[in-house]
Amino acid sequence: MKYTTKQDFLNHVNNTFKFEDEFLQAVEEVVSSIWDTVQSNPEYLKYNILDRIVVPERAFIFRVPWIDDNNNVHVNLGYRIQFNSAIGPYKGGLRFHPSVNLGILKFLAFEQIFKNSLTGLSMGGGKGGSNFDPKGKTDTEIMRFCQSFMSELSKHIGSDTDVPAGDIGVGGREIGFMFGQYKRLKNEFTGVLTGKNTKWGGSLIRPEATGYGTVYFVDEMLKTRNESLKGKIATVSGSGNVAQFACEKLIEMGAKPVTLSDSSGFIYDRDGITQEKIDFVKELKSKRSARISEYAEKYNVEYFEGKRPWSIECDIALPCATQNELDIKDAKKLLDNGCFVVAEGANMPSTKDAVELFIDKKILFGPGKAANAGGVAVSGIEMSQNSTRMPLSREKVDSLLKEIMRHIHTTCVKYGSEKGGFINYVDGANIGGFVRVADSMIDQGIV
Repeated sequence: MKYTTKQDFLNHVNNTFKFEDEFLQAVEEVVSSIWDTVQSNPEYLKYNILDRIVVPERAFIFRVPWIDDNNNVHVNLGYRIQFNSAIGPYKGGLRFHPSVNLGILKFLAFEQIFKNSLTGLSMGGGKGGSNFDPKGKTDTEIMRFCQSFMSELSKHIGSDTDVPAGDIGVGGREIGFMFGQYKRLKNEFTGVLTGKNTKWGGSLIRPEATGYGTVYFVDEMLKTRNESLKGKIATVSGSGNVAQFACEKLIEMGAKPVTLSDSSGFIYDRDGITQEKIDFVKELKSKRSARISEYAEKYNVEYFEGKRPWSIECDIALPCATQNELDIKDAKKLLDNGCFVVAEGANMPSTKDAVELFIDKKILFGPGKAANAGGVAVSGIEMSQNSTRMPLSREKVDSLLKEIMRHIHTTCVKYGSEKGGFINYVDGANIGGFVRVADSMIDQGIV
């Protein structure tokens, strides 16, 4: 089907996928970048790449019954979106959170296509999860849920088919329970999941990878302006793995992170968050699932209840929490306060209006599909280790991660450089990720 204008195509997508707001937002952002590239390539038009790339190859929705510790039966919804396998087996996380629905997972899986492509590794795009909430559940309740979830998911995944990982609500504990159930059902020990414990096939620095990778990407962006991280003040949102390890790497590379947040509010530590304080946050969040306000009480710093950290003066902002957490008002505050670098540690944390403002003001803006690709990059490295049965050292994995983030940055510069020297990282990431996938789809025919 031919479309006269970009809006014609977007109207078609909107009519086809009504009420999937996050997915439609992601499609509009990508299509806005790649439209001219598609229109100028007769092969992309001939093989109708646009229509094909916005429709998942398949999607599964299934029932997940489980029993709590009081023998009450509960039922949740399970999902797996296998979006595109043109360059490798489907790859993308599993999210357990009450907000999970089809539209959110389609948005995440669609983004994953281009993010995985940018790494240069052989990974397609997918995503999955459930509206199950792990918070407040015992380990045995979570184990029963994970076993029930994997009993159905196992029919659709495999080390050369679809390799899920963790995401929000799915950490090492959940991956372990699901891997054990898969092994029990299939009677095989394969690299069907990533994010595993290093004792049985996991990769070193996987928990750190997204946060570390985001900071490595920021460092590459700063180099284009002959700047470095040393002495820079950074505001960070979130307080989970991504935020914790982003702060850790910022400290190591000479920057000063000053904020962390959760759904209740944010802390502002004027003196700077140190490694000792990060260790406290790890214990606070990973072991006790407590509120970040305890940080403020322990270290006697400011706490802003119900607020986000974007009003604080900074050079660098790293949104590392969730989608659409940084809106146009927040973007204006950041710019007014001197911020000139924003890198998305989370998936699509900036709204469309905020992104447009950052690009209009020509600051360094790293979109999530580029800036937070470190996690899936190390997942890809873990897949390789599983295939060879040869684990890599921490130093080797970290070196490979830096190399991949540098490759992603180079791709963004190649496809996103504009007259006058400005680098539009959004266009660069979208076009660079798209071209590899589109060319592979053409090579493989109409499938």
